[in-house]
Amino acid sequence: MRRTISLAALLAVTGAVSAGANSDLQSLIDDPNQWVIQTGDYANQRYSKLDQINKENVGDLQVAWTFSTGVLRGHEGSPLVIGDVMYVHTPFPNTVYALDLNDNGRIIWKYEPQQDANVIPVMCCDTVNRGVAYADGKIFLHQADTTVVALNAEDGSVVWSVKNGDPSKGETNTATVMPVKDKVLVGISGGEFGVRGSVTAYNISDGSMAWRAYSMGPDEEMLVDPEKTTVLGKPIGKDSSLSTWEGDQWQIGGGTTWGWYSYDPELNLVYYGTGNPSTWNPAQRPGDNRWSMTIMARDPDTGMAKWFYQMTPHDEWDYDGVNEMILTDQEVDGQMRKLLTHPDRNGFAYTLDRETGELLVAKKYDPAVNWATEVVMDPDSDQYGRPQVVAEFSTEQNGEDVNSTGICPAALGTKDQQPSAYSPKTETFYIPTNHVCMDYEPFRVSYTAGQPYVGATLAMYPAPDSHGGMGNFIAWDNIKGEIKWSIPEQFSVWSGALATAGDVVFYGTLEGYLKAVDAETGDELYRFKTPSGIIGNVMTYTHDDKQYVAVLSGVGGWAGIGLAAGLTNPNDGLGAVGGYASLSDYTALGGQLTVFKLPD
Repeated sequence: MRRTISLAALLAVTGAVSAGANSDLQSLIDDPNQWVIQTGDYANQRYSKLDQINKENVGDLQVAWTFSTGVLRGHEGSPLVIGDVMYVHTPFPNTVYALDLNDNGRIIWKYEPQQDANVIPVMCCDTVNRGVAYADGKIFLHQADTTVVALNAEDGSVVWSVKNGDPSKGETNTATVMPVKDKVLVGISGGEFGVRGSVTAYNISDGSMAWRAYSMGPDEEMLVDPEKTTVLGKPIGKDSSLSTWEGDQWQIGGGTTWGWYSYDPELNLVYYGTGNPSTWNPAQRPGDNRWSMTIMARDPDTGMAKWFYQMTPHDEWDYDGVNEMILTDQEVDGQMRKLLTHPDRNGFAYTLDRETGELLVAKKYDPAVNWATEVVMDPDSDQYGRPQVVAEFSTEQNGEDVNSTGICPAALGTKDQQPSAYSPKTETFYIPTNHVCMDYEPFRVSYTAGQPYVGATLAMYPAPDSHGGMGNFIAWDNIKGEIKWSIPEQFSVWSGALATAGDVVFYGTLEGYLKAVDAETGDELYRFKTPSGIIGNVMTYTHDDKQYVAVLSGVGGWAGIGLAAGLTNPNDGLGAVGGYASLSDYTALGGQLTVFKLPD
């Protein structure tokens, strides 16, 4: 059936902020012809039911049209499509475009934030932004300077705006937002500046704050009930965070929340992860540093925590826990379970029961991972759920600052924020990964608000004794904890994946290729070189009964920071400049949207 629904009609449908508005948003998310939030759906599966483009014909893809964003830096995230309008965002200065798909991509409106450029040097790892979201006739943008803006989706006018943080203290933003019911959930970046992480819910109607939950600190500020919030099935206990920090270090403790969010409407729980503790020098912050590096499940109405699970206690390697939480319903040992699967920076992929927080699987998804031998799975052990650290690869050696070498993965993890995809047809996760190791030398650092609070020097390089490249694109079985197949790549795969009902999986490469592979076998079916390296996330939609695939290209992000910011010192970019020095032989800066279709 030909889609003729207009933006005006959509605005009429989604005009009220209520439980009904949430159901309206859910119906838009459920329509595979549109792409309404960055994750594709609340489960974060990045799976499309569209199958017009399939493994039999994907090799015939051609470029339908392109659009220049006018900005040169790393382009993460993806466009949205609501009705016949596409919304495209950029990295700083975070310009937003509304494009008319019925009129050759004509610019309907353009929003250009006026931000202080002094926010740029406070942003870690490039000036990226992971995109806008839609709800209740509004486009939501979280700007680099932490201003949250609700724009009228029809004309781009500002409905409301609110400041979520203070860049003078190092608080910035790189992430998207998640609309849930009558609220929009917003995180914060700045773990390298001693920011104290939090998630804040703003009311969609007027931008007023509904609640804020900190990652660490007193129970009342974390929105934790010590008797009802659980960790691996046991009550969390009073002020569980405070006792794991020395003095008041928790006030500058990191645990920022710049990753992806998921939501289960049936359980009415949102899921997300917290980042690294501050500083990167572990000797300066003894203890488990709870609740950095933690998966959190919360009630979106109140913010109250239901359960936590800390993946990397007392992190010594910058293994932020912010990567995507993918929700699935699958059979485990003959029983259907509500699962949460999380491929973590630390190189272990975790499968948990998302209702209770029970840990079911924790396995390495890159054989090169060596900083820990295993995660203890025996519930009766006092080490239950903890990784078993290999002393040789600890960065805290006898209380002294020494250069620990050969640590795998590097600080950017076996994967960073680049989101995976899941196909319910194959029951397989498709994970873009980094295959990178590092040397890590901590040093003493003092805290000054607004100044870097890192305390470590890094060098990065490809994992030894393997294919010589710095990335793989893998198919993962989250129940068995096994790799099904793996595609070696010359550089890290920094693009978000897309799985479709056409049995095709798409991803991009740092050299700039959009690739399509067979969902069952991993066989390459198509590739096209876009103008710049791809760190954006692949999406799909239909218009006039034709399926399109779109991706932003524009090299940058942590892996591409050398190119994006013109850095040449190998130790700059927290070690990434040297590791990815040869990337400049394959791509240059750019900012372009490329849209693909099958021939007419």
